[in-house]
Amino acid sequence: MPEKKMRVELLSMTPEALGLVYAAFRQCYHAGFVADMWPRLLSGEIAKEKQAEFVSKVLESGHDSPIEHVSFSFAVEGISRACSHQIVRHRIASYSQQSQRYVTESDMDFIIPPAIAKIPEARERFLRFMDEVGSAYSDLREILVAAGRESKANEDARFVLPQAAETKIVITMNCRSLMHFFNLRCCRRAQWEVRALADSMLAICKEKFPAIFRHAGARCEQLGYCPESERFACGKYPTLAELTGKTR
Repeated sequence: MPEKKMRVELLSMTPEALGLVYAAFRQCYHAGFVADMWPRLLSGEIAKEKQAEFVSKVLESGHDSPIEHVSFSFAVEGISRACSHQIVRHRIASYSQQSQRYVTESDMDFIIPPAIAKIPEARERFLRFMDEVGSAYSDLREILVAAGRESKANEDARFVLPQAAETKIVITMNCRSLMHFFNLRCCRRAQWEVRALADSMLAICKEKFPAIFRHAGARCEQLGYCPESERFACGKYPTLAELTGKTR
């Protein structure tokens, strides 16, 4: 059972993303019908720089619902089930995850937390346990197949698999959901694995759609202060209480 490393790839994003968001924003403030404007957006008659500037200014006002019209789809591998459990808590999204019911895990890949990996005795014990789990899974599966479970063997044998088990997942989120995801999961206090995933996804989003994601990331980066209470603040930015002298 080999250790697996994280890999994040962009599968697709909404085509003509900037023009679409620009049109959606303009429709909110424009007396005319933006469909009449659309050919000019596609032809470049309305410069992309002008579109990006307009979108950025409106976003700064706090109006962000039109960015929901653009979505990104990512393929992710090399993350643990512990990580995927955190991801799927973000509800305005679509997920397609590798099934442990249909995919045999006899040679299960796994993720080692860095804190364990850097301590030799912890790493050795972790790897020994992964071997034990692999043997238990394979033994149970063979017993279940022999007992007549056959195609159903995976769904029962999987109960011994750990949260360290590697999984693969396709994630689709619109830009507004991604902004919220990055606000929470790029924070220093986020769990290390989901934060690494969020950072990788954010790097892709910044490259592909800078007009929206240029300033995206942990909430404190946008506010200039930590929105957490003093108890949970990491110290990178002052808390609101420290700035105002008021406690919650």
